[in-house]
Amino acid sequence: MNVTSDRTLTARIERWPIAGAFTISRGAKTEAVVVVAELRQGPHAGRGECVPYARYGETPEAARDALMAMAGAVRDGLDRTTLQQVMPPGAARNALDCALWDLAAKAAGRPAWRLAGLAPPRPLTTAYTISLGSPEAMASAAATASSRPLLKVKLGGDGDATRIASVRAAAPRAELIADANESWSDANLAGNLEACRQAGVTLIEQPLPANRDAALAAIPHPIAICADESVHDRASLAALRGRYDAVNIKLDKTGGLTEALAMAGEAERLGFGLMVGCMVGTSLAMAPALLVAQRARVVDLDGPLLLARDRDHGLRYDTSTVHPPDPALWG
Repeated sequence: MNVTSDRTLTARIERWPIAGAFTISRGAKTEAVVVVAELRQGPHAGRGECVPYARYGETPEAARDALMAMAGAVRDGLDRTTLQQVMPPGAARNALDCALWDLAAKAAGRPAWRLAGLAPPRPLTTAYTISLGSPEAMASAAATASSRPLLKVKLGGDGDATRIASVRAAAPRAELIADANESWSDANLAGNLEACRQAGVTLIEQPLPANRDAALAAIPHPIAICADESVHDRASLAALRGRYDAVNIKLDKTGGLTEALAMAGEAERLGFGLMVGCMVGTSLAMAPALLVAQRARVVDLDGPLLLARDRDHGLRYDTSTVHPPDPALWG
């Protein structure tokens, strides 16, 4: 590491109200609680946002504290390569890794995509999420969003056949993907898969719990099945072969853009399709993920669309088309 004594790190917890409520099989929430890491060096500042997730044993307070524990290493010149070795994958590392990318871009006067050796990012079509609820409520939400080209339907186990049929009837022209968030069981797996096939669903995320997904290797896949809770970084990929057809790369799981880019390449080498997803956060969390999403078959970066308001200089969304970030936001 090169000594950089004038570089400082701060971290803060922010709360962003959700428009209504966001409901999945594990519960509902009315706000997005995020942690922002900010690096300052001379006249330049770089930021990264993470969304700690209780499913993985994370809390906003613990993520903030983990970040602040890195203040000395940051002052001493911590770089992205060393960061991968000294912090574990997860939300806190994501915030710091993305802040390092942003600071490097600002200091160099060059966009992050160029620093990463990537092609210029283009606008992408993102999924729009239909929260879990009664078939009637989900149909109503789907009807309101029926002009969007791609809907992501949250499912919850029993009753999902009726839910997905109701959504399909309300949005007959939209492409549907489904996310069960580990809520299915061996008993209803085949029936729910068939109901999704009949509804024309093109991809299903994480139907079974991550520690009980071996059954996926023993049944036909009439629809592509995508790992989410079962996949985190490159180290988790090999065990998924034969069970999943695709993997959902989220920067809060990989621990940042650095690992996400490497993971995307390794997943493709192993034959997995790519999805790039997000937790519910602001545009600051989505911006670096857009670089990985350029190579994905499915993009699910609708977090800001679910908020009552986004941060300043947020990503531009034209309905479901999300545009690359302005440097004032990130990168």
